[in-house]
Amino acid sequence: MDELIVFGILVFALVFFIWDRFRYDIVAISCLLALVLFGITPAEDAFVGFAHPAVVTVAVILVVSAGLQSSGLVDMIGNWVMRIGKNTTLQVAALSTIVAFASAFMNNIGALAVMMPVALHLAKKSGNSPSSLLMPIAFASLLGGMITLIGTPPNIIISSYRSKELGEAFRMFDFAPVGIGVTLIGLIFIILLGWRWIPKRISGSTKGDNYFDIDEYITEVIIEEDSKLQGNPLMHIHEISDAEIQVLNVIRSSYLIHAPDMNMVLREGDIITISSDGEDLKEFLEKSNCKLVPNKEAEEKAIGSSEISIVEAVIMAEAPITNQTASSLSMRNRFGVNLLAISRQDKKIKKRLDKIKFKVGDVLLIQGNTEKINDSLQAMGCLPLADRGFDLGKPKKVIIALAIFIISIGLVITDFVPVQISFTLAALAMILSKTLSVKDIYQKIDWPVIVLLGAMLPLGTALEETGGANTIASQLIRIGTNFPPAGTLTLFFVTTMLLSNVINNAACAVLMAPIALRISEGLDVSPEPFLMAIAIAASAAFLTPIGHQSNTLVMGPGGYAFKDYLRMGIPISILITLGAIPMILFFWPL
Repeated sequence: MDELIVFGILVFALVFFIWDRFRYDIVAISCLLALVLFGITPAEDAFVGFAHPAVVTVAVILVVSAGLQSSGLVDMIGNWVMRIGKNTTLQVAALSTIVAFASAFMNNIGALAVMMPVALHLAKKSGNSPSSLLMPIAFASLLGGMITLIGTPPNIIISSYRSKELGEAFRMFDFAPVGIGVTLIGLIFIILLGWRWIPKRISGSTKGDNYFDIDEYITEVIIEEDSKLQGNPLMHIHEISDAEIQVLNVIRSSYLIHAPDMNMVLREGDIITISSDGEDLKEFLEKSNCKLVPNKEAEEKAIGSSEISIVEAVIMAEAPITNQTASSLSMRNRFGVNLLAISRQDKKIKKRLDKIKFKVGDVLLIQGNTEKINDSLQAMGCLPLADRGFDLGKPKKVIIALAIFIISIGLVITDFVPVQISFTLAALAMILSKTLSVKDIYQKIDWPVIVLLGAMLPLGTALEETGGANTIASQLIRIGTNFPPAGTLTLFFVTTMLLSNVINNAACAVLMAPIALRISEGLDVSPEPFLMAIAIAASAAFLTPIGHQSNTLVMGPGGYAFKDYLRMGIPISILITLGAIPMILFFWPL
């Protein structure tokens, strides 16, 4: 009976992870509470997962990664990359290689976020499409994480699981023989062929230096007294401008009119919600004398300064504004900014602009005080999509941050202290050296991932202790009875890879680890190749924009559709499977 309950909770988790209606940490906590209420996990053990070494390790590595970034080291690298010429292949090669290398030693989302503005600047400067650069560096961030113990949470989880079950954890560079090989395969494909298969969603050559560089915005414009639309029917929009403008609704006297009649005569004060790309939006505003909402009077009142800037920014993973609206956040009062427009690639938006719930990867057009807007974006959890000038930082801080990081790596390699202790010491050293502030520590930890890990670990334990892992393993072994053990390993690898494309990779590793052990016991072979298969496959989420936060982060700025990920994702997934299995069997024999 307990096994059936665990399977039910597991199915619940998978459905809600895929649905993405609720944040994955909320789903994970719900599963944990269900285990306790059904009596499967004792109440006193409910939160043991939060003290697990893997959870602590992930948290402190995020802190150390933030220290490296704030020291100025990564910005120095970005400044060097800006000197690359206009050759797209060379740009893809340099950016992807740097991101992959950085992701091996720091948070892969952090490495990607730092290089995204560099990629966008290079695209604008050379007249190339940003879509040719952003997906390659997102995929490179996933590849680089496979190389080291600290590269990605699945590696840490698998190492901890091996320590618990087999008495010995994977060391810092035990992942490197397979991880480097897989990363090289992936990078060679991306650089030579992959980027060429990505649709050119945005034409950098036609945008110039204006702020409107996104493929499609949903925004609101207000009809003022001098507007050419005032007193004219809605259809007049297409007469005064050749711009491709789609009218979504009209707001009049606080009433929202969906799909309005094109013969509707517009009045002063009417607000029209439109959909268009950036260039067409700019042309329409110039020819119609309409204004973006809010108008000048509102912006002066809200921002209180004549020094006004307009900035495009993408919503980062786990930004505090996610799943909230401009209205519920009181953006003008809380952050001192106005929301002018929003771009979302996966679906049309039919609500009022200030009633739209923000999602990770949305691109916002933000207006605010020039001196304060960067601080506002940081508080909102948004990344500005522009050349930030690359503050080189103080060399002393770079040297200190590098020294702390290298020493912490050395402590782990020499087995002087476990990884969670070594990087906790490193995080403390970052504070004492003033490379990071105490406030930065709590801001840089990805708390939803920490909650996810702490809550999912008991589910993995329950799956193992109730016999659920045995049942799943038996089915995989039965399916693979006509194959040698290497064939079962391949089946297990592909299953894990597909699962990682629809749920968080850390959750995927937690669920698949006990199954890997039971399969190896059933086949009477070594468990190491199956555990290593999880480490690689759980990070190979190349097929969907929801499989990993790196993929989600570039969706809006790159103008990608869901199917675009398949064009480069399917071949790279096949190549990684064909390359990883022989390497795993060579370095970790059955």
